[in-house]
Order: sequence, then structure tokens, then C-alpha cells
Amino acid sequence: MSRRFASLLTIAGATVFVFVAYQHLRGQSRSLITEPIDEHNLVVLRGNMHPAATLANDAGPVPVSTRMDGVWLQLKRPPEKQAAFEKLLAEQQDASSPNFHKWLTAKQVGDQFGPSQEDIAKVTQWLQTHGFSVNHVYPHGTLIDFSGTAGQIHQAFHTEIRNFDVNGQRHYANVSDPQIPAALAGVVAGPVSLHNFMPHPLHKRKTDMTPVAGYTVAGGYKLLVPGDLATIYNIPLSSYTGQGVTVVVIEDTDVYTTADWSVFRKEFGLARPYPYGSFTQVHPGIGTTVGGEPALSCSDPGANGDDGEAILDAEWASAAAPNASIVLASCANTSNFGGYIAFQNMLTNGGTVPPIVSISYGEAESELGTAFNTYINALYSLAASEGVSLFVSSGDEGAASADANAAYATHGIQVSGFTSTPYNVSVGGTDFSDYYSGTTSTYWNSTNGTYFNSAKSYIPEIPWNTSCAGQLLTSFEGYAHPYGSTGFCNSANGANFITTASGSGGPSAVYSKPAFQTGFVGNPADSKRDIPDVSLFAANGLWGHYYVFCYSDPSGGGAPCVGPPSGWAGAGGTSFASPIMAGIMALVVQRKSGVAQGNPLSRIYTLAGTTYGGGSLASCNSSLGNTVSSSCIFYDVTLGDMDVPCKGSTNCYLPSGTYGILSTSNSSPLPAYGTGTGWDFATGIGTVNATNFVNSY
Repeated sequence: MSRRFASLLTIAGATVFVFVAYQHLRGQSRSLITEPIDEHNLVVLRGNMHPAATLANDAGPVPVSTRMDGVWLQLKRPPEKQAAFEKLLAEQQDASSPNFHKWLTAKQVGDQFGPSQEDIAKVTQWLQTHGFSVNHVYPHGTLIDFSGTAGQIHQAFHTEIRNFDVNGQRHYANVSDPQIPAALAGVVAGPVSLHNFMPHPLHKRKTDMTPVAGYTVAGGYKLLVPGDLATIYNIPLSSYTGQGVTVVVIEDTDVYTTADWSVFRKEFGLARPYPYGSFTQVHPGIGTTVGGEPALSCSDPGANGDDGEAILDAEWASAAAPNASIVLASCANTSNFGGYIAFQNMLTNGGTVPPIVSISYGEAESELGTAFNTYINALYSLAASEGVSLFVSSGDEGAASADANAAYATHGIQVSGFTSTPYNVSVGGTDFSDYYSGTTSTYWNSTNGTYFNSAKSYIPEIPWNTSCAGQLLTSFEGYAHPYGSTGFCNSANGANFITTASGSGGPSAVYSKPAFQTGFVGNPADSKRDIPDVSLFAANGLWGHYYVFCYSDPSGGGAPCVGPPSGWAGAGGTSFASPIMAGIMALVVQRKSGVAQGNPLSRIYTLAGTTYGGGSLASCNSSLGNTVSSSCIFYDVTLGDMDVPCKGSTNCYLPSGTYGILSTSNSSPLPAYGTGTGWDFATGIGTVNATNFVNSY
């Protein structure tokens, strides 16, 4: 029971006593659990089933004795504490506020803004009465790590755990929304995840450019190497290299071999001029359990099927910041994504918090569910409060994030919950338009430089789109429309491009419009958090360009990193764009004497507003290519779209034929989405002139 005191007030001539909780005056939270916990009075935590947990995929029950270790229970703050926390986050980026860049620790966040200790104790005790082991209460106060059996999950949360076979893989998941006692509903958001469906890495291997009948988009690659990146985006490596700055890439795997990173740097001329660059792998754990024993929530995942993602993240972050310390942080997956386990622990284990983090994984908001989306928002906002600049890939499937890696969209317009919060920079993807416009010789040398670089200057950009639904490819192939029985997607040639592979963007179904996007030129008045924020090149070969990386794991489709880079592994995807933007941010931090900058979104939109003000918007049009203004901080991409083919009746314009186009209307062709002046769903603000960005930040 908290200490209380009485104060005297006079109301209408009468003296009354008002009792005020002493702990509340000290800044501590009021208790939200005010009724006895009645196991017969339950509430349903809706929106917490994975959509693949269906009768058609059912493969039988999970034995009740099956261990489920490292399950997370997400808690909620009192509303007034949540509002105060969000106010602080805004003040941390307001140069006129005394809280500007005054970062907190996880414990300080918990002490000032977390649920009451009384509530946390009651929830912990409730878990223990159901036989769970409470491994750790995280210091920020909104997350409890616990373990138990499938049977205990069923008893406590009133949902059975069953097996499901999906796309040839065995998974487990809850078969109904969890339920909890109504008394806990004010403070418990729910279990973050009761399944082992993991997010997908966001890169696409290079496309086969071998010509097919009638297929005219062919004729030799101009692949991207680090020297090209520096030239095209004007990265100021003569002034800033990331020295003394750490960039963390979040993974659920180790790399196949660290030698790949070293070969990449040597072969592309990064090792000798930038000798301070380094690469390490860590597996961060947390402190101790409630009982005082070590809580080994992070185990080394080893190298697994995501190791190609891990090495490209590490290599291309280093390409943008070649003297930076690149750290790969990973943990093995449990019922939670191992990358989030690692990130969570780095923020809360009392060690040094990294100033810059990149995440190149994604999953649709609808597939994550309510509690998981709540968790991600809490995790990213915690990172922002501690001064972390977080960059997250927007996705590789247009506006159809629930159809990632599918041939066509069936679930309508959706975005990834990994990238849609207002506390991370969502990084989208572009391609170069030189092949489309017939200007390749204008922008690329016919022979390579010493380190295989051949780009001459900035190159006009279009949204990355490998699909038949893209209007540029459609017109290039001689069709008026991608849709309809005589449209490109329903033609023999178009059959080669039935894919959702393209840069992602769209409106969030979870988050409302943040202040930094409100009123920004081109951004719609849709009351939604819209993504992406910025973009960079991310194509995988359609118009002749893709990224090369050193990845020698033969089991993952890698190749020996010997000979010309055209024989190495090649790919595209916003997986490249995010760590590159993180590397560019390392140059900002170096310029700021190593001081962490926190969530950069408000500053990015302010700079973009300045760039696009007055007559600058026209002079910063990406289509101007090498005649674009040298003062631009961002390049406005205004040609092309990221639309993808679809079937069904959800956001699908399908007047006839087999395939339609993803559209905001079923009855008319309103592609989701095209470019426009200023901000747009296809590329966000646009791409970046890194020198001007770093010097203006």
C-alpha cells in the first residue's frame, strides 16, 4: 500500500479532505489493477492470431508438455504516462526544449513512465500461479519474459497451441485470440507472440536477364559497387568516414564467414584507405531472473538460411561508412524474432547503447497482430528515448506486404509493421532510369575503374518495380495498360513478370499521422502514418542494375568471391537501402563529434521541407539527372510507380483477364502507388545527396 497524505480544500464553503497518492506525486505510476483477479471474468485480446493458423493448414495439436521458452508479455502504461513519454520523445528532438538530446536509460524510462511496481508484481504473481517461470522483468517496465509449457499457455490464456504446415514448413501457433482476467486488461496488452512464424529478410536475388521471346529489357548489367554508390549519392568520404561510430545491423543469424566482409572491402578499395573499419558479431543477453539466476535469453543462432541477409547488411553499411565499427547483433529465434531479442537486450542490459541501428526484416501489420505491433512501437520508442537512430527497410512487395514473396497480391494494401512506427526511418527502394530512357552512356563509363566502379554522376531514378503492373515496363513493352485481357500482365511476355518484387510503401493501419508528416508537400491528408520516408537504389536487375556483395555460402545460393564481381552474388531490395542510410547517418554522428542524434525523422522532414521550398522542388527533380541542382539535399522521384499484379476483390482492379493491378479502387484503375511531386508512397521524400544531408543536418 502506497503512503498517502491528506490535503484540505474548501468547496462551496465546506472543508473536505482529498487523499492523494504519494507515489503519484513522486512521478510514479498509479495502479491500474484495482479489482481482484477473477479467472472466470475474462476479456478477449482481439487481433492476436496469425492468419496462417487456419483449419486448412492444421497439422494437429502440440503436446501439452512442449516447452515454450522466452515468451514475452507486453504491458501498457497508464494513459497519462504514455502521453508524458510521447511528449518527452518530441522534446528530445526540439532544439528549443531543455530536454533536447537528453537521452534516458531503460531504467529511467521505467522509473518515470512505466507501469506501477504494484501492477508489475501482480502480473508477475499471476503468471507464477499458472506455473510459468518469470525469467526477467525488463527495466523499462513494459515487458516480462517468461517460460512454460503449451499446456500452461492453454490454461492461462485459454488458447490451444497447435501445429500448422505452411508452404512446406512446420510451425506452431495459437488457434484463437488469447483471453486474460478482466482485472488485468488495463495493464496487459497481451503475449507478444504465441507462434514461431518469423519475419522475412528483405532482399531479392538478381533477376535473370536472359532475353525471352519479345522481351526487350535486356542488354548487359551495370552492377553497383561501393565506388558507384559514393559517386551517385555524393557520399562525402573525403571528409567523413564514420570513424569512431558504431552501426549495428540486427539479425537472427551469424554470417557464413567473416572473411566475406574482409574480401568485399579489399576488392572494392575500402580496406586500405579506411583502416579503422571493423566487423564483429555479438549475441547480447540480459541480466538476471527474478530469482537471481542468469537469464540466458539470447543464444548464438549460428549461420542459417538468413546469412545472406546478414552479410549484405554488414558489407553495405561499411560501404557507406567505411571507417565505422559494424556490429552484427543476433540471437536465435524463439517464439520471438531473434533480432528483436538482440535489440531489446542491447537497449536494456546496462551496456553502451549503439547510436545507429538498421533492420532489414519485415512482416505485415495484420500478420503481426495487436500485441506484436504494440511491442514494436514500445521497442522503437524506447530506442528513440535512448538516442538511437533507427533505419528499417520498407519492404520488397509494393503496397502488398501481406503478399511478400508471392507472385501476385491477394490481401490488398498493407504495410510492414516492422517499419511503420513513427520512431524509425522507413527506407524504400528505387531503380535507375537510364536504360529506360536510352541514356546509359551518359551516366556510365564503358570501362571500369580500378575497383570496378563505372558511374559518372547522379543518375535519374524511378521506383524499383520488377512487376508487369509497372506502367514504365508496360509502355516499354508496347502495351497501353498492364490490366485487362489484352494488357501486359495477361500477355505471354507479361507472364515473365508476375511478381510482387518492388519497393514498398503505403498507409499504416496501426499508426496515426505523425506531426512531421502533417502538411508536408505531397503527403496525403489520410490521418495515417505513411511510408516510406526516404529511398535509395534497391533494384535487382530488371533495368540492368543490381548490388553485388560477397557471400560465399553455397547452400544459400552464394558464390566464391573471386574474379570479376559479375560472378559474385547479386541482389536488390530495401535490405540494401536501410544499412546504407544507417551508414550515411554514421557520417552525421561523426560530424557531430560522436553525439547520438536519436530519432532523425523530424529533422529529415524539416530538411526536406527546406529543400523543396520555393523553386527548389523543380530543380531537385530526379529526372534532371546530372543537371539536377547541386544544392539539393533530397532528389524528388517523379517518374514511374511500384504497382504489382493482383487477383481477387481486395484493392484489385481486374476488369478482365487473369491478373489485375493493385489499386485503391476495385472499379477504376488507381494504381497503388505512383510517384508525384514531393512526398509519395512509391519513394517517400525521395533519395539523398549525402554530402548535403550530412552538412545540413
